[in-house]
Formats: sequence, structure tokens, C-alpha cells
Amino acid sequence: MINQPFIGRKKELKRLKLLYDKKIPSLVVVKGRRRVGKSRLITEFAAKSPQHTLWDFAGLAPVEGMTAQSQRDHFARQLALLLKTPPMTFQDWSDAFEHLSLHTKPGDIVLLDEISWMAAKDASLIPKLKAWWDKQTVPILLVFCGSVSTWIEENILKSTAFFGRINLTMTLGPLSIFEGAQLLKTMGIKCSPYDTYKLLSILGGIPWYLEQLNPRQTADENIKQLCFEKDGLLVLEFERIFHDLFNGKGTTYKKILYALKDGMKTLAEIRKMIDFAHSGTLSTMIEHLITAGFIQKQKLWSFKTVKPLKQSLYRISDPYMRFYLKIIEPQWDKISLDGFKEISLSTLPGFDAHIGLQSEYLLLQNRSLLLKAIGISPADILCDGPYRQSRSTTQAGCQIDYLIQTLTKNLFICEFKFKRRELGMDVIDDMKEKINTLKVPRGFATVPVLFHLGDVASSVSMANYFYRIIDITGFIVIE
Repeated sequence: MINQPFIGRKKELKRLKLLYDKKIPSLVVVKGRRRVGKSRLITEFAAKSPQHTLWDFAGLAPVEGMTAQSQRDHFARQLALLLKTPPMTFQDWSDAFEHLSLHTKPGDIVLLDEISWMAAKDASLIPKLKAWWDKQTVPILLVFCGSVSTWIEENILKSTAFFGRINLTMTLGPLSIFEGAQLLKTMGIKCSPYDTYKLLSILGGIPWYLEQLNPRQTADENIKQLCFEKDGLLVLEFERIFHDLFNGKGTTYKKILYALKDGMKTLAEIRKMIDFAHSGTLSTMIEHLITAGFIQKQKLWSFKTVKPLKQSLYRISDPYMRFYLKIIEPQWDKISLDGFKEISLSTLPGFDAHIGLQSEYLLLQNRSLLLKAIGISPADILCDGPYRQSRSTTQAGCQIDYLIQTLTKNLFICEFKFKRRELGMDVIDDMKEKINTLKVPRGFATVPVLFHLGDVASSVSMANYFYRIIDITGFIVIE
């Protein structure tokens, strides 16, 4: 029984219903980061049709000694529990699926969760599953879920076995800032806008992480329990992710993330930092991390031609990943000795500044909110994203939190400020310096925008310098 509230996913539920209502055998693939709520989405959808059965099967996480028979035995035990029958044994996946067919009826939903784990030791699973599916005449909904998005891409989405057979593919992302705040409120979490953002900027809109919060504790107490206690869930989560996704072979993947923990880097800069040989392997591994939802590729572009520049930037897009690498991991020794029991988080060097940067990552995850607040239609955008102008002999370097180029030659220069103290006129001076450094072609306008949490001095508003001054508290306001 699921006790936690279910928030968001309206678009995904609608797409599932439109397909389900066709009453034909349909195959759905749901992929996304670990803990993002893939199987929960299907469980919630199935709950809306209680007259039909949800056949819910999950693969076993890869561990040493795991065999193909282990996975089949686990499938058989789950099936026996659903049927309320004595345990059974399948020596072959074809037998397992055929036995399942004896019990499914029109409208039933079959969920194969973490399908890559099921197939880890048996390459025959996919062709046998395909052969079984091709014979289906009963209108059931078959759903493949998985956190190992690279495996799903290579073995299902790009596989000839299921070519033309997949009716719907969905990539589940984190909850939006508004949905995250809504979940916190529904759970009974009561805290200020600052603390709400602090929680969201660390947990990154991942539902399962948010659901671990205790409404009887303050935001800081929750963060300490999850992130700074010896056996805290998010202290151990990082290693679990890499073990499960990369089958214990995640060392180089971790090195790539370590190289990006302090900010955006080019491929060449990453290669140099981790001392990786020149080959296409590094690009492939970075693509794997992008597919897994941990890294984002940010193309730089020419303002004049809007064509991509030669070099792209890569950045960590997952707030929890960055928080672990920047804050939790460096404190491992102290955490292992329970050294944070009587210590306030505010005493951690630079903790508030780090939370500001975490919030920047969170805001970049919520592009649609930013555009709506500024008043820009996505149709009017040529390019957008964090922007870095590299230093050269002819220009100084600078970094823009978020830059938007529109069809009408406007460059919206967005600054994110996450401060508890009042913002003064220095925020204008900083923006002017940044814009003066940026190499802007003739005929273009620079339009400064300020996103902030907390108070802004009246002198800043009265200066009429910023096109918009947007209080991000509005993103979490729930009527």
C-alpha cells in the first residue's frame, strides 16, 4: 500500500490513458533516473482501473553470484504471490511468459520493472519476450521500466527486436519546483520559502528523496539526518546508484562527475582533468551519463549566425549528484565518526554559498518556469542556456547564469541570486560588468533579468535597470 501522496505527472497519465483506451495490445517504455518514480507512475495509473489486474514484476539488483536462473526464480515467486499459488519454477523465459498469458485478461497491465537487471545474465530474454509479445491478441498494456537508460536505448529502443512495436516512450524527469513544493506541503512539511528551496535544491525534485523528509523535523534536521549521518540514505545513495547503473564498473563515470563538480567544462578540459587517453570512449561515457540524467550538454553558439561553436560545455544537471560531490563526500571521514551530531549546518564552510549554487542548478532544471516569468514564448527563442565566454587574447572571459537569444536579436542576460540578506545596488554593478565583458554584435540588445529569493533594496527597483526582477518565491506559491 502506497501511503505517500502522488503529485504531478498529469501529462504522462493523460498519454497513458489515451493509449490504454484504444483497447489494443500496447507496449510502453518508461525510462528515467533512479528514484524518479517510474514504477510509481504505472502503479498510480493502474489504480485508476481497479477492475483490471496490475502484474508487477521487478528484476533483482545485480550482485556477485547472480545468475539468469536467479532472475527467473524471482519472477516466478512474484507471479506465485500475485496468483496466491505455491511457488513454481521456470527453466526458460518463454515458459514464464506463456504461463503469465494463461492468467492475463483484457485491460490488464504487465509491468517489467528494471528490465535490464532481468536480462543481465541472459541475452535470450529480449528475443523471447519479443516472440511472446508478437503473439499477443489480448489487449493488455505491457510496460518496460528501467533506470539504466543506456541499456534501454541500446537493447529496446534501438533494437531491431522491438522496431515498430513500441507504442509510447516516456522519459520521466524530476518534479518541477512547484510540484516539489506541493509534495512537501501535502506531506505536512512546514518551512519558509528559503528552507523550501534549500530542500528542493539538494533533493532536486526527485520524489523518493522528498518522501524521506520528516514533517516533525526542521529543514536542517532533515538534511542532517539524510546527508550527514553515518548511515544516512543520501550518504549511501551515490555508491548505490553507480553500482546499480554500471554494475560496479563506474570508476571513470565518477571521475567525469568529479571533474564537473565545480562548474561547466569542455570535453578537452574534462579529458585533461581526469588524464584520459585521446579516444572516442570518453565521449561515449559522457553520453551515457547524459542518458542517465546526470549530465547535460550545453551547446555554445554564435550570436550572429546562431550556429553552434566547435566546443560544447558539459555540466552536472542533477542537484543531488552535485551536492554529494561538493558537500557530502568531502565530509565522509567526519560523517563516519558521527561528527555532525551537535554541529549546525550553517557552520560548514561556505554552506550557504553552496546552497545558492544548488538553487541555480534547480532553476536551470525548470526552464519553462523561467521563460514564463520573463514573458518569453518558447517559439521566439533561437538558443538558450548557461553561457560561458572563454578568455582569449581579444576578449575577457565571463559566465552567464542563463542566457536567452530571441528571434528579434534580444539577449536576455539572467542572474540568479539566492541570498537571505537584502540585495543592494552592487547587483546592478555586477550585471553591468558582466554585460560589458560579453562580446555582443552590433544590432543586438542586452536585456538584464534578475531572479532572486529574499528582499531587494528599493533603490534597485527604482533604478529601472532590470527588465524584470522576479522573486522565485512565486514559483512555490500554492493557493
